[in-house]
Formats: sequence, C-alpha cells, structure tokens
Amino acid sequence: MVSMGQHCLAAGLDNCIFLGEEGKNSLYEEGDVVIGGLFPLHYSPVSSLPKYKTKPTPITYNFSSRALRWMLTMTFAIKEINHRSDLLPHLKLGFHIRDSCDDIPVSLSAALLLVNGQPDVGTRAESLNRDKGLESNSHYNVNCAAAQTVSPVIIGDAASGVSMALLKALGSFHIPLVSYFASCSCLSNQKEFPTFMRTMPSDAFQIRALARLVSYFGWTWVGVIGVDSDYARFAIQLFLKESVKYGVCASYTHFYPVGLSQQALDELLDVIQMSSSKVIINFSNESEMQGIMREVRYRNITSLQWIASESWATAKSLWEKFGDLLTGTLGLAIRRADVIPGLKQHLTSVRSSNESAFLAEFWEELFNCRLNGSVNNHSHGGVDHLNRLLCKGTEDLKNVYSPYSDVTQLRVSYNVYKSVYLVAHALEDMSNCKIGQGPFLNRTCADLKNVKPWQLIHYMKRAHFSALGEKVHFDENGDPIAYYDLMNWQRRPDGSLHLVKVGFYDASTPDGRSLVINESVIQWPVGKQAFQSVCSVSCPPGSRIARRKGEPICCFDCVPCAEGEVSNNTDSLECSRCSEDTWPNKARDICFPKTIEYLSYHELMGIVLCVVSVFGACVSLSILAIFFKYKETPLVRANNMELSFLLLVFLALCFLVGLLFIGEPSDWLCRIRYPAFGISFALCISCLLAKTVVVLMAFRSTLPISNAMKWFGPTQQRASVLLGTVVQVIICLIWLLTSPPHANNNTDHSAVIIIECVTGSEIGFWCVLGYISILACMCLLMAFFARKLPDNFNEAKFITFSMLIFFAVWITFIPVYVSTAGKYTVAVHIFAILASAFGVLFCIFAPKCYIIVLEPEKNSKTNMMQR
Repeated sequence: MVSMGQHCLAAGLDNCIFLGEEGKNSLYEEGDVVIGGLFPLHYSPVSSLPKYKTKPTPITYNFSSRALRWMLTMTFAIKEINHRSDLLPHLKLGFHIRDSCDDIPVSLSAALLLVNGQPDVGTRAESLNRDKGLESNSHYNVNCAAAQTVSPVIIGDAASGVSMALLKALGSFHIPLVSYFASCSCLSNQKEFPTFMRTMPSDAFQIRALARLVSYFGWTWVGVIGVDSDYARFAIQLFLKESVKYGVCASYTHFYPVGLSQQALDELLDVIQMSSSKVIINFSNESEMQGIMREVRYRNITSLQWIASESWATAKSLWEKFGDLLTGTLGLAIRRADVIPGLKQHLTSVRSSNESAFLAEFWEELFNCRLNGSVNNHSHGGVDHLNRLLCKGTEDLKNVYSPYSDVTQLRVSYNVYKSVYLVAHALEDMSNCKIGQGPFLNRTCADLKNVKPWQLIHYMKRAHFSALGEKVHFDENGDPIAYYDLMNWQRRPDGSLHLVKVGFYDASTPDGRSLVINESVIQWPVGKQAFQSVCSVSCPPGSRIARRKGEPICCFDCVPCAEGEVSNNTDSLECSRCSEDTWPNKARDICFPKTIEYLSYHELMGIVLCVVSVFGACVSLSILAIFFKYKETPLVRANNMELSFLLLVFLALCFLVGLLFIGEPSDWLCRIRYPAFGISFALCISCLLAKTVVVLMAFRSTLPISNAMKWFGPTQQRASVLLGTVVQVIICLIWLLTSPPHANNNTDHSAVIIIECVTGSEIGFWCVLGYISILACMCLLMAFFARKLPDNFNEAKFITFSMLIFFAVWITFIPVYVSTAGKYTVAVHIFAILASAFGVLFCIFAPKCYIIVLEPEKNSKTNMMQR
C-alpha cells in the first residue's frame, strides 16, 4: 500500500520522504476546490488477499470502458458547473480522478494521494538523495508542498466493500465520501460512517422491491446467490428477512468468491441444478456473471428466470455471448436520465492522443492498435500492447459501438452527475454564509479558498437541489429517496438486446402502490407466462396449510378443512368455522344457510303418517258406530258397552294425537303434543284396565259366595278410568309448570337445522312414559289372572295380546328413539303411537266386529252363555 508521510529531515532541510511509487495515471485539472474521484477503470477477474508480509505482486486487470464513461461524466459535470453563472460564479472547480481498480489496497493508495496531493519530485530531490547516499528506487526526498491541490471530498467508490475500507481509513480526518454506486445498507449507519453520502439508493429499498417483485409473480421458492462481499452479504441477509413478510422462501443461499475458480463454479452450479427453484436472484457484478453464464452454457442449463440486482441489471456486455440464456431477465435498475445535455458530444470528442494514459488505453483497446509514443502500460487478453500495429489516425468513435459512448442507459453516470452537483450546491450554500451567522464555532463561516472537509460535509448533508428536473434530497442517513426501473431483457428480431422498462418501484409512495408492473409487455424466458417456482402448490379454497416440520414455511401440505369449517382464500393458514345456522358447501369454500328440517305435511313420510293417523281415527270411529248400532246385541252388551265406547273414542284421540307431531314445531304445539300423548294413552290403558277388572270381577261374581260386581259397578269403572287419567294429568301439569317442552333450533347436525320439540325436562317425559308403562303392566297382570275364563266370555286374552304388542312396540321404541335424530325421531314416535293404538284396536275389537258384521248368528245370548 502506498502512503506518504511528511517527516522533516533532522539536518533542518525542509524536505519530506515519500514512500512508494509515484502515481502518474490520473485525470487532473486545477481549481479553487479540487474534487477527488475514484472509479474502477480496471478490475481483476481474480481476487487475492494481501498477506502484508511482502509487496503484493502485480495483478492482471481488465479494462472497463463503462467506468471511463463515469470518469468523463464527472469531468463533464465539473466543466458544466464552471461555465454556469448561477452556480459558484466566483469559484472554479477542479478534479483529480484516479483508478481504484476495484481493489481495496489500490483504492486506499489512490485515496491518500487525493487527500494529500501528488508530491513534487524534482531534480533537487534527486541531488539530495545522492548527497545523502539514499537509494532512489522507491523512496524519494520531496518538497513538502504538494504539486497538486488536495481534495476535501472524494466521489467514489463504486463498490460497497471498497467504500467501507476508504471510510475506515479516512474517517478520522472527516473527509466526505460520496458514492455513486455503493448500495450496501450497512453504509447507512451514520454512527459508524458519519462522513458518507451517496446518490445511489440503499439496498434496503432494493430488497423491498425485490421481495415485492417475486411475491407479485407468485415466486415463493427462489434461489439467492451473491458474490462473497459486504454488498452481497448484507443484501441477502436483508432479503431473507424481508421476504418472510411476503411468504417467500429461499430454496438456497450461496456465496461465491470474487475470483470464480472452477471448483467454486462447480459448487454453485451443483446447488442450482439440485434445487427445484427456477428463479434465481443474483447479487453480483457483471464480471462474476460472465463466469457463471459460461458454466451455465457448458452444462446446458436452460429455462432459468434470472433476477438481476441493480449492479448488473443493465450490463449489456453480457448479452453478446449469453443473450439466449438471459432472455426474459428481470432486474431493478437505478433511475435513468433520459439525456444529459452535452454529454454525448463530450464523450465522443475524445480523439487519439497521449494526454492521458486512461484515454490512450481506451483508444488502443477499442481499436486494437497502438498509439505513437503511447503512454499506456497495460495489456489485456494475453496480447502485449507493444506488439499491436500503429493506429492509422482515421479511427472514429462514431463508427464503432462501445459502452463508453452508449448514453441510452445513463444510470450510474447520472449518479456521478448528481454527486458532482451535490458538492457544488454544498459549496454554493457555504458561499452564501453571512459573517457572524455561520454554523460553526463562534458563528463563523467557512473559507472557500481553504475548504475544510468537516465544514463541507456539514453543508452536503443539508443540500437540496434539482438535477435535470429531478428534485434531489437526502434522508438522515445520507441516502437518496429510492426509485428503480424494472427492466426486462428482450430479444429483438435481429437478436440484439432491447432493455424495456416494464415497471418501477417508488419508495416515496405508500407500500401498496410502490411497485407498478405492466405484465403485458414482459418477454419471458420460455412461453408467454411467468414460471411457476414454488416449493408447494398453493392450497385452494376449502383447504388450509399444514406446515412441514423442519422445512421452510413455503413447504407445506394442503389439508381439507374439517367438517363445519371453510376457507375462501388461497393458502389459508386456518379454516374458519361456519356460524351455527350455516354449513359449508361441498368444496368447503363458502358457508350457505343450513336446510331447515322438520317432519312436514308436504313430504312423503309426513303424508303417509298423516293418512295412517286419520285412517286409524276413522276406523276407531267406524267401530264405534258399529257398536253403537248393535248396542242391544248380546255381544256388545256382554263386553261392557260403556267402556268399549270410551275406549274407541280414546283410541281415536290417540290416532289424532299423531297429527300434533307433524308440521313445524312451535312452543304452543310442543306444550300440547306431549301432554296430549300422555293423557290420551293414559285414558286408553285405564279403560283397558277397567275392562280387564270388569271381566275378572264378572267371572268372580258368578261364584255363589262372590259379590264383586257390587263393588265395581259402572260408577266405579268410570271413577277408575278418571283416577288413572288424573295421575297422568298431574304429572303433565307439574312438567308444564316446571320445565315445559319448547321448540328448539338444533344446529348440532351438519348441513341442517332441525326444528324440534325438546322435552324441557327429561324426567317429565320419562315419567309420562313410565306411568303409561305402569298402567300397561297392571293391565297385563289382570289379563293374566283372567286367562282361564271361558273362551266365549273371555276378553282377557285379547287384552293380553294387545298389551304384549304395546310393550313390544314401546320397548323397541326406546333405543330407536334415542339413536335417531331430527324428523326421524318424530316419525319413530308417531309410528310407536300408531302401532300401539292399532294393536289395541285390532286385538280387542277386530274379533267382535267380525262376529257382528260377518257372523251375526253368533251374536246371540245362547252363544254367549256357552262355556
């Protein structure tokens, strides 16, 4: 590393010792304030770390005509300002521009020369060396006064890592550094780098734009690679953090060295090939991209969607060899100036000359010739520049294409232009300072003839100006407001590259509108649609994401929503439960109102039960009519005519009670339904019990010593029926007063809302059934006692059969009733009512009706008295 000290010699000589080699290659113009500049005119395809033990060996560098354009843009901007009468009219700006070689040691050497000034090495110094016996190979005695004016500010460098090294070396001297291309977000740390400013947006904004970009196209599974540098490391770290907000995952992250060896390329390409991701974001420079694309072509890897960072988004030099592989590339490019008036003429005015080693090298590289008396000492591509033919003098920049003269993509050049104007406007504000009102100690102003770096940075941080119609201002970190063009690499019919702006990102607008994309004009690598690059296919509505343990959040399984739940969005994290009165459709992406269900008169089952109920009532009343017509006959009289009439009426009521269970339940209907059912059956069974007792008593009364019928006459029979019913009525009243039945919308069942009558009190319901069962048991017991009575007079066996049917029906009813739901529960209840009523009706009255109607000859007293 070159350094210059100002060590005064002990003999009183006013001389300094200059350590190192004299730097000759630069662009210099004197001025009242000389602005320093560092540009990577040369870059090395192979990186090497200095060991600090021996002098670094010479490195082979490539020439960047693009960086030469940046250099000449700086000289153009300074000359333009010097010709303006409204900006710094009494101050001439100069420039001192050096090559940084995109290398930290070289950049530090050049920067120290800029801020210290080029030493004046003359004949007097040489004689002093001889007198003192000093060697003159790399140590010079020089005048302490610099031959070139020192620079209070440096515009540079392009690389973030180089800029960081410069800031750490020069930070103690408060020398401002204005970068035109360093984008690392780490440089926004004003505590660590208080003298840094830039016209290049911070990567923090680029990362937000990239995360939004991949999210916009649904690329949730992307590869992220970058050169092993501060720029790429900070950028990738920010991207991984920002992408999580948009559900984007990195299939892989890979860093490769600046000097891409074959081993490094193999490792990188193996990672790319093994991944299922087809979208790759690359944070690198065009030089590294050249090596990557050569290996991609060698391995015949196609159908990749490249996403370019701003450092190579407009690098046209890649297209010539790799245009077929880079078609469809999307990249974020910094703001472009449509035109910088006069710059094109300034660039093309360069003629073959040896005024500058930079320009001489450019001319010889472009036209592959050698200038007469060339001051160029660089060779590239393995060809010695001294072996080239002499230039003819007829070469013209207008006849060849070069990135140097290409002003269609003035992006970094525009940043250089704004950097110069930033310094100029800071100096203008400094010149407007009024004595006694300055910002410094004792309210003093700065001296324009002796500008101090720490004074200049004060004004630079407060600068606001316009450049080519754009308002330029900086935030508290010294960063400009970010604006990026979204560029698409498109192939023209002739095979040439067409960089098309297909959108933009404006950080000054709200988040939801910061990224604008015109998707219709994008040219894709393959086909007319964007690639699909996902770890897992999106979960459609009706399902939810189930994370895979140990894998990124973008890798998941799709699980259908559970019963009663829906999701109406793609990639839902959770399914939401439908409300109680709604239910999912088959796709489970929407809740629709549940079907209302109850046993209706309009459905087949309701109609059948209704008809059977009415039919049963009609049959009962018909039998009643027959009995009433033949009431004087022995058969009717012998079977307790009054109880038979009551039983038939009550059976008709039992049949009609079934109708109360059909139709939409309501509170009043529910309060009538269950008591009516219980009381009607209590009446029937009480009548049967009374008939059984009458039969039993009648048989007993035929014995000589029995007077049973005297104690169980018609009055007692009616009283027994009434008493048996009153108990049921009391049970029902208690039930209705304490916890009555009521209508309820049962939403516990899928897809339907069952409108049902709930018992209110299960105890009340089962007490009603239990009491009916007690009456039936008593009736069955009495009938069993009467089983040996003579057949012609024995009604007990018919009552026994009817009770057996009754028990069979209701014992079967209990488990079926408990296990069914909705209208089927009601249907089971009605069926039990009808079946038990028909059992009683036919078992008791069918034989009698048969005799009365079909065999009337048997309906005689004689026949009834036969044993």
